[in-house]
Amino acid sequence: MSKVQAVVFDIGNVLIEWQPERHYDRVIGPARRKAMFNAVDLHAMNDLVDRGEPFKETVYAAAEALPDFGDDIRRWHADWLQMASPAIPHSVALLRALRAKGVPVFALSNFGVETFAIAEVEYPFLKEFDRRYISGHMRMVKPFADIYAALEADCGLDPAGLLFADDRVDNIAAAQARGWQTHLFIDPQGWADRLVAEGLISEAESRL
Repeated sequence: MSKVQAVVFDIGNVLIEWQPERHYDRVIGPARRKAMFNAVDLHAMNDLVDRGEPFKETVYAAAEALPDFGDDIRRWHADWLQMASPAIPHSVALLRALRAKGVPVFALSNFGVETFAIAEVEYPFLKEFDRRYISGHMRMVKPFADIYAALEADCGLDPAGLLFADDRVDNIAAAQARGWQTHLFIDPQGWADRLVAEGLISEAESRL
């Protein structure tokens, strides 16, 4: 296996929890949340934002199309930061441990232009990457090959030298198809153990 030349982090559910259903369950209750998600594919709506479509306009258009749930759908815009929270401290510590060791660290994430700007203010560690590949700015998303190819072209590294952590199997499979090394993120300890196994950080540095 090739030596790791850079570590690539997904953001949602790797560095920051992303659980819209959990937030809606708290705010409107599980029964209404399930009914709403059955009536409209809010994750598909969010995919449009991740592709660079305007945040508020996209959410409000979905709300207008389904007036029975209009106010609740608009919460996707008003309550977005509460859905994208909290940070995952152990993962943030691993990001910083890698940087302290001089390992290049990139972000590759499906994220809207405006939502990423909101997240940067709330989570300053998002500014600490050496390179950031954010889908809304690039107008391409995982798991499609073009966003992985764009990262490769920009950083100039051998795909085999990239180690990528993501919580979604489809995103991991797409990276593997391009020859990247990968880690399916389940929890930060498993990711820490992988970084230690690769010789990128020490056992002591892997702990929060």
